[in-house]
This record gives sequence, C-alpha cells and structure tokens, in this order.
Amino acid sequence: MYLDPAIRDWVLFPIMIVMVLVGVLRHHATQLMSSMPKSDLKGVRETQALMRGRLLRSLGAFDIPYPAFQARKQYLTTQFATTNYIKSPNQTGPPNPMADPAGMEMMMEGMKKNMVMLVPQTVIMSWITFFFSGFVLIKLPFPLTVRFKAMLQRGVETFDMDVTWVSSLSWYFLNLFGLKSIYTLILGEDNAADGTKDMAQMQMNPMQQPQQDMSKIFQSEKEFLDLADHQSVLVGVEERLLAKYGRTIGG
Repeated sequence: MYLDPAIRDWVLFPIMIVMVLVGVLRHHATQLMSSMPKSDLKGVRETQALMRGRLLRSLGAFDIPYPAFQARKQYLTTQFATTNYIKSPNQTGPPNPMADPAGMEMMMEGMKKNMVMLVPQTVIMSWITFFFSGFVLIKLPFPLTVRFKAMLQRGVETFDMDVTWVSSLSWYFLNLFGLKSIYTLILGEDNAADGTKDMAQMQMNPMQQPQQDMSKIFQSEKEFLDLADHQSVLVGVEERLLAKYGRTIGG
C-alpha cells in the first residue's frame, strides 16, 4: 500500500498539532478555573493534634527528657479523651459529605476539571470522525500481532490489511495517551494538559469514599499513647562520649 504525502501533511500532522494545542489550552483553562483551597481552622487543628500524638510515639521523641515526655503524654491523653480537638464533636455516626463545605468544594473542582477535559475531547473526536473517517495515516515500523488490529484500525473495517497500519481514529487515541512527554517538555512536570489523569479521577466518586469517625481515631491514638514508653537517648551521653575517645570522667 502506498500513502499519499498529502495525508501526512493535511491529516497526520494537523491531528497531532491540534491535540497538543488543545492540551496546552486545557492546562491554562484548568489553572484559571481552579480556586485556592480554603483552610479550615478546625480541620487543621484536628489533623495537627493527631500528628503530635504520633510524633510523640515515634523515635524522635526520645531526644526530649523524660519529664517533658510525660507532661506531653499526660496532656494529649487527657485531651484525646474529650472532644476538644474534634472538628464536629456533636456529630453522631459517619459524617455526611453533602453537608461538608470542603467536600462540596472538592466535588465542584472535580466537575470543573472533567468539563474542561470532556468538552475538547468530544469536539476533537467529532471533528476527526466527520472529516477523516476511514483514513489510513501511518505504518508502524515494527511488526505486531493480530490482536492489535482492533486497537490500531478503528473505523477501517478491513480484514486483509496489515496490522501495522494506523487509522485516523486510532491515531487520535495514540496521541491522547502518548503526548504526556510533549506536555511535560512544554509545560513542566506538574501540568493539567494530560487528560488521562482526569479520566482516572472520573472513575473515583468521592461520595462513595468511606468517611472516618474521628472520635474513634482519637480514642485509638489515646490508647497508643498510654502504651508508649520513653527511653531518652540523653541518659549516659557523657559516659558514651568519653568512652568513644578513650577517656573517663575525672581522668
């Protein structure tokens, strides 16, 4: 089979260039539509309290003296037994994500990103299907098995064509999932041009994620702190230092 060079100039390259430009526009549109996350003081206080308890149980707490460790342990266990650090102390049962402003804002951000991804991809696919349906654009330089035929020759219903030929619609999907390196080169590592990440996020419904009962988490952390023991690394540090250099106290 022989391909007309005009197909390369007027179909192959234009599809790739359009998809790159749409990815760049999607990146900038996502940045414009994204809002700064609002800090929830009670939520931050709740998270930081749990982090303080875990740090006190870690090996890093062995650097503080034993009285300081006991004072911190007594304070945190007393506070964790109450509802002082819980964001919603009067809540019974799992929290309702629809009543949480932070959860609703996260859902709106996800909907914005999905809209920015779906609308351009729908337009591009309709454009390719309408103008370039049935076009064969390129031949891959390496052999493939017959199982790749359905993936590489979408829109071309032939059984005798070699599997290495790629149709226009398959070229669109190859660009959709294969332009990540180009976007990274143009926009940097953290970019929103790659639509595959948004497609993966669409499969995850935040309404179906399990909600945590913070009262049980604080109670569990209190029990861990009650069992925590302290062995200060400062005990006998003078003797260890002198023994390292072959000296003794008073010698």
